[in-house]
Amino acid sequence: MASGSGDEEGDTEVGSWRLIGPVEVLSKKRCRLMYCSLGFKSDVCLFYVKGEFFAMDARCAHSGGPLCEGDIEEADGVLQVFCPWHDYDFNLRTGKSGTSLQQQVYEVKLEDGNVYVKHANRLSLEPFPADQKS
Repeated sequence: MASGSGDEEGDTEVGSWRLIGPVEVLSKKRCRLMYCSLGFKSDVCLFYVKGEFFAMDARCAHSGGPLCEGDIEEADGVLQVFCPWHDYDFNLRTGKSGTSLQQQVYEVKLEDGNVYVKHANRLSLEPFPADQKS
């Protein structure tokens, strides 16, 4: 099952569907960093939790902490990731925090055994060479 409908709060980014890889491979890790062609500050986390994929900006809105390294917990039916630097929480579906902070979330779809993320720029599981960033 994929997360996101395009109408969820936090999903304001217009973009194209970016092929990330096969569900069979991507579902084996709880979080993967997807590198963005724009560079470090635009990278995205792809989470796989309880049979669903979620995508959000990889750097915490507070101080840029690496959310892929954060703990994921469920409280009252809400899946949240906690920033490992200062323990800020973010709802995996909406990007909302218990504070006034908001993470950008991205729509995810599964099609023909592959995972796609809707994003304005190219995404990759491998870093982009410096001369190919755009």
